[in-house]
Amino acid sequence: MTAVLSAHDLSVRFGERVVLDALTLALQPGQVTCIVGPNGAGKSTLMACLAGLRRPGRGEARLDTAAVLAMPARERARRIGFLAQTPEVAWAVEAEVLVGLGRTPYAAGFGALSEADRAAVARAMGMTDSADLARRTVDTLSGGERGRVLIARALAGEPEWLLADEPLAGLDPGHQIDACDLFRRLAHEEGRGVVMTLHDLPMAFRVADRVLVLAEGGLIADGPPAQALSPEALRQAYGVEARQVAGVHGPVLELVGRSGTLGAVLWPR
Repeated sequence: MTAVLSAHDLSVRFGERVVLDALTLALQPGQVTCIVGPNGAGKSTLMACLAGLRRPGRGEARLDTAAVLAMPARERARRIGFLAQTPEVAWAVEAEVLVGLGRTPYAAGFGALSEADRAAVARAMGMTDSADLARRTVDTLSGGERGRVLIARALAGEPEWLLADEPLAGLDPGHQIDACDLFRRLAHEEGRGVVMTLHDLPMAFRVADRVLVLAEGGLIADGPPAQALSPEALRQAYGVEARQVAGVHGPVLELVGRSGTLGAVLWPR
């Protein structure tokens, strides 16, 4: 059974700036959790701490009762898959080879992929609609194509938890929706935990079971999308005014920016 992933009294400073301030929360498997908030709110920092890629100044992340940073690196990599916001690809390798790197935590040495590894790679590329890119080198891919291949690399490791920092950036609308539906299947049908950061609030309404709103190092709101993305929370986090109006398929929220123009329309799933 997938373990609960949690943060306990998590604090991070960059110089004099407080990025995360004594943050405590528990993330449940079988759910898609979206972390939203303005630039500099600490979303990426929180994700890196949860994945065991950044040591906080105080506090810790845990998988059930085990401290994430105390886990052997191979075990941690098998259980927590991480997709960085701006992942680097240093070599012009074929996409299939890049996805295969997601199997590194299972490798016995530097040999070829096993039959199980190849099956996991094929499954991950099929899930992300990237199988047709297998023989293309990464440097020939568009940003959106590369994004799908990188999601496949994270999924190839078959982790209990997938932590994805802005995974929809660069994807066209169709593949954004496909990716969101994939994340929901991973959570709801396979029981995995999925955590993702987003700037696209309407997409958070579509994909999330739970939304965390971060701002100024703290948690402003936490709950289902329609509850967490309330006018009060949006005003506090983003400095925008929100009003609920009647829509064709139910109530919607209109966001009005500082200039007074309509910034976005949110709709509940």
